[in-house]
Amino acid sequence: MTLSYSHAHQQGSGTTEVVAVLVAITEHTARVLTVDQGKLLPNGPLMPLHRSLQAGVRQWVEEQTQQPLGYLEQLYTFVDTNRRNVDGHALVYVSYLGLVQETQMPKLPSQALWRDWYDYFPWENHLDGAPTIITSFIVPALLAWAEEADDAITQQRRRQRIELCWGVGEAHVTSQQPPSLVASAASREQLPENREWVAEHVLLRYEMLYEAGLIPEAPSYPPSYLANVSTELPKHWSQLIGEPMYYDHRRVIATAISRLRAKIEYRPLIFGLMPEVFTLSQLQQSVEALSGVRLHKQNFRRLLEAQNLVMETGESSSAQRGRPAKLYRFRHDIELQSLLMDSKLPKRK
Repeated sequence: MTLSYSHAHQQGSGTTEVVAVLVAITEHTARVLTVDQGKLLPNGPLMPLHRSLQAGVRQWVEEQTQQPLGYLEQLYTFVDTNRRNVDGHALVYVSYLGLVQETQMPKLPSQALWRDWYDYFPWENHLDGAPTIITSFIVPALLAWAEEADDAITQQRRRQRIELCWGVGEAHVTSQQPPSLVASAASREQLPENREWVAEHVLLRYEMLYEAGLIPEAPSYPPSYLANVSTELPKHWSQLIGEPMYYDHRRVIATAISRLRAKIEYRPLIFGLMPEVFTLSQLQQSVEALSGVRLHKQNFRRLLEAQNLVMETGESSSAQRGRPAKLYRFRHDIELQSLLMDSKLPKRK
């Protein structure tokens, strides 16, 4: 099974397509705007009438979703050799990242839908700790994939990549794992137990799963090395590794999440997703939704104060329970390019 099947737009024989990843935070949840029941991102061919790539992406987004665009930056460009236009030429993808505030979200047409981005990347959500799918399936399956390499050097490099990308060692593979995979893992060199989870490595993790054939978009899915243990895998494992998308659109989202998670370390892009006024708790919960990890409350607020990022409005929220919280707004007079330089998000221990 593969979702990278051939497709051409009605408009014809162009060789360049634009794709948009629009991100919003609603109810403290990071979401992406999709079309076709969540299987595609807003996209379309670059046409002669488009005076620029941005003009093309804005037209297709507004036509397919009626969502107006504000902040927009170019994300990634690559050649999709699995797709051809009507003349047989490979397509070039030019992807863009856009930020949308909840107050700017209109009623969507029937084909458009905001989706929780963890529906596509469940292993990236560490808000309640590391998802069990990582140690119950992903890591042991990847270790089996490493064992499939033709030579010892490649096997070792694959194991090192697993260690660096997934932040876990083989000691974390529990008795819940497929027995055959656990047995083979036990004979390998032990990986360190306390490797740090790097939130912005989203694309590296996705590409490793793709390379190993563990997601439906991969040409080698399902991988042959799991054929002998299919009855021992976690129940409905294929439904636990995220919803697939057509073409390489899930890879494009992974690229966008990696970009956002990296940038919020040194640029306040979060404010492009916040309403005009907010509480500090709302701000922290929104940053957590993007990063996928919990933050230390006091350290987070000390960071805001030290960097002079926000200012009080003099008003308070109308909380139904507890004390009303102070409302803040972003300080527009601060130089955006240097706000959080050399600062890191204070993760909760």
